[in-house]
Amino acid sequence: MSKDSFLVGLIGAGVGPSLSPALHEREADRQGLRCLYRLIDIDRLGVGPEAVGELLRAARDVGYDGLNITHPCKRHAVEHMDALDEHAEAVGAVNTVVFQDGRAIGHNTDITGFAAAFTRGLPHVPTNHVVQLGAGGAGAAVAYALLTLGAGRLTLVDAVPGAATALADRLNAYRGDDRISTASPGDLPALLAHADGLVHATPTGMAAHPGLPLPAELLTPRLWVAEVVYRPLETELLRMARKLGCTTLDGGGMAVFQAVDAFALFTGRRPDAERMLADMPGLVAAPQPDL
Repeated sequence: MSKDSFLVGLIGAGVGPSLSPALHEREADRQGLRCLYRLIDIDRLGVGPEAVGELLRAARDVGYDGLNITHPCKRHAVEHMDALDEHAEAVGAVNTVVFQDGRAIGHNTDITGFAAAFTRGLPHVPTNHVVQLGAGGAGAAVAYALLTLGAGRLTLVDAVPGAATALADRLNAYRGDDRISTASPGDLPALLAHADGLVHATPTGMAAHPGLPLPAELLTPRLWVAEVVYRPLETELLRMARKLGCTTLDGGGMAVFQAVDAFALFTGRRPDAERMLADMPGLVAAPQPDL
């Protein structure tokens, strides 16, 4: 008999405003399933990301079917997996864990989520040269997704010294090519003058981190601009880009499609992506919980 009740959750820092519980529980209800999605906030627990291994073991022992993993625990989770799928192995980060027969299997649905959102939202844009801001956990997934989508050249820019270089080296070695290069923030004027598009994968623009991730004068109408931040859906970067006439993609699609793939891994049932996309605007507009 097929299973129809699931206990899943999310481990990360400051996860109170996450939309994952609503996305998963709503779709489960529509499929006639019972899904309880719990938030495990390491800030509230007073522990660091290195505690993710202990949290994973405790969740498995009490009967969780799986977990999502978010900042800053995605890389720490890797060492506690019994197996990794090819995406998680490629970027060295896990955002979805499925417990099967006592084993923890790590996946990365951020990669497939961004790829699906990009294909749906920016289907015909040129990708000969893409500039990406941010080389952290989300940035690693986005960079790998862009390579799988056929980006000819990808330049990574990160304010943390060495972060972009480490990611470029890892992905170039994994794929056996050298399509990824790195640059400093000071190189952005020259890079964006000739690039096809800009992908933003840092926290800047979130409600807690308002503002622009780069000087507004570097945006030009011929650039397409893709955002990873989804709360708010219209960040200051997207607002400015649209005002200038850029083709844009908000972060809502990635948030939904990574949840679509995680739901399928947790339950073995394929969710209705269009229904979940339709849920997104209302969920984002809803007041955030008091923390």
